[in-house]
Amino acid sequence: MSKKTIDALRRADRAVVGALLLVAAIAVGAAALDPYTDSMPEGGAPSADAHGPSVSAAARPAASEVAMAQLLAERQCLAEAMYYEARSEGIVGQKAVAEVVFHRMRNRNYPGTICGVVFEGSRLKHACQFSFTCNGDMKRAKNPQAWAEARLLAAKIMTGAVQLGDITDNATSYHAVYVDPVWADHLIRTVQIGNHIFYRMPPRSRSS
Repeated sequence: MSKKTIDALRRADRAVVGALLLVAAIAVGAAALDPYTDSMPEGGAPSADAHGPSVSAAARPAASEVAMAQLLAERQCLAEAMYYEARSEGIVGQKAVAEVVFHRMRNRNYPGTICGVVFEGSRLKHACQFSFTCNGDMKRAKNPQAWAEARLLAAKIMTGAVQLGDITDNATSYHAVYVDPVWADHLIRTVQIGNHIFYRMPPRSRSS
């Protein structure tokens, strides 16, 4: 891995942390407006947990820690999708995959988080939405250079340093050029980018 790539990745990591701190601050502010208490439920009377003592506030992770962990996990999922699906497709191909992930997040037919979209169906046989989540690819060692580049791009997308356009024309699905899935006939083909052909849902299936 080149020093230039390492330095860029470090800068991106710092940018992500900065964005996380901002989100964490918002989360803390929201928690302050609606504080949680262990001993004073509705009605004002102390409560006892039937399953044992309640968890103290000190034992629970802070709202900022939860927010940061969630965003770091989301960045990891986005980087993995771009790496496994399009690491040989260059930045344009990886951004196209990222677009599909975000298009699905905005569609009521799919989960509302990056990790939810990427790993949907991965625990069910033949139900994974992204093949790498269930075909064993994730058990193999990553290419350090390609993985660093995917992480860097994911960080830039998450912090807004790289803006996604709509080069896939609202696509929510794609497949490699060398396969012919049965579902493709039920969707609208939009564009081919590298070795992937992209599709969007018919108008009646789109999120409002």
